Amino acid sequence: MADIAIRNHPEAQRYEITLDGHLAGFADYMLTDGLITFTHTEIDPAYEGQGLGSQLVRAALDDVRATGERTVLPLCPFVKAWIQRHPDYMDLLYGQQS
Repeated sequence: MADIAIRNHPEAQRYEITLDGHLAGFADYMLTDGLITFTHTEIDPAYEGQGLGSQLVRAALDDVRATGERTVLPLCPFVKAWIQRHPDYMDLLYGQQS
């Protein structure tokens, strides 16, 4: 079984996913007061089709939710589409809070 790890690297402003210690992909972001803007998500072609992009986005959004400090602006088409397919994450979106 593969060892998958997902970590936030604030110094690089991105979440990274590794598979057996090898960088498999990342989700870039920008931070402003109260907002995290996901700008780009990329999975290495060697790792495509394994669901790693979905795992990466879910973990990143779970981390955002856990801190409770920011809302999400998904400029990245992959992140935006993922949230649309998972309505239980819509509450994180910028402008969706009541």
